[in-house]
Amino acid sequence: MTASSRWLLKATLLTAFSLGAVAVQAQELTVSAAASLTNAFQAVGQAFEKAHPGTRLTFNFAASGPLLAQIQQGAPVDVFASADQETMDRAAKARLLAEGTRADFARNTLVLIVPASASHVPQQLADLNGAAYKRIATGTPSSVPVGRYTMASVQDAGLASALESKWVYGESVRQVLNYVARAEVDAGFVYRTDALIEKDKTRIALTVPTATPVSYPIAQVAASRNAALGKDFIAFVRSAAGQQILEGFGFSKP
Repeated sequence: MTASSRWLLKATLLTAFSLGAVAVQAQELTVSAAASLTNAFQAVGQAFEKAHPGTRLTFNFAASGPLLAQIQQGAPVDVFASADQETMDRAAKARLLAEGTRADFARNTLVLIVPASASHVPQQLADLNGAAYKRIATGTPSSVPVGRYTMASVQDAGLASALESKWVYGESVRQVLNYVARAEVDAGFVYRTDALIEKDKTRIALTVPTATPVSYPIAQVAASRNAALGKDFIAFVRSAAGQQILEGFGFSKP
């Protein structure tokens, strides 16, 4: 092989390698999702990667409010999944979502839980006004959807003033779950799916009615660098396969 032939072969291989690297990069997808979706979306992600060889998903789990703030500040996110409609409405109003990609994909239920070792278990929300419940946890209402659902339900029950001094706020629903699991509070408001994760350390005392359904929307972020793959992921979440995985973690259909 002549020197020029070797040079041509080397150049061809380098070009192929570079194109391959670009292709791999194009198959990366970043998904920001509500903390309550952590376990379910990790399973959904594994199934999606298996169905799309060469694809790699990166998840960012936190409370919906902070996730939206990150997107507003320019974080490189392709898909956003919120635990409430209000947060997604704010994203839409700020024109952060790709038009026509928003869709509901799951529902959940608000529950009141207590530590598994608790000697007192409330039978109704009004019981939280008793002396046995000095510290009650929920998410920070301004940024954590579970906190907003909680406060609306407490307000409807006429308990807002009575419980005002008892609140311990968490930065996400998972932090609230941890407070209860470690018996650092006497009770806490989480989603049913979260309670099932720590069913050995917590107990569901009662299901809490909510005026607004606990509904999860998902959408492609307008600034996504991989729009096609983002749409594929959203479609997978809403597909029969994706819904089956979500139902396995306690979520119900939208």
